[in-house]
Amino acid sequence: MQTAIEQATNTSVAAIMEISASSHDSFEHAVAAGVKRAEQEQGVVKSAWIKDHKVIVTSGEIQEYRVHLKIVFEAN
Repeated sequence: MQTAIEQATNTSVAAIMEISASSHDSFEHAVAAGVKRAEQEQGVVKSAWIKDHKVIVTSGEIQEYRVHLKIVFEAN
C-alpha cells in the first residue's frame, strides 16, 4: 500500500487552453497550426481535442478550414 506522499508524487496536473486556428489547405493543417501556436505560447502540448470545426465558403468554394481546440499541457 502506498503512503499519501507516494500517491501524491504519482499524480500529474494538467493545464487546458482553448484556441482557434485556421488553414486554407485542410482541417489537418488548421489543427497543426493551432498546436504549434499553443506550444510557442505555453510549452509542451500533451494532447489536443477538436471541440468544433467549420469551413468558410465563398461562391461554393471552401476558402478556409477553422478549428476550435482544447489543448492540454502538463503543468510544471
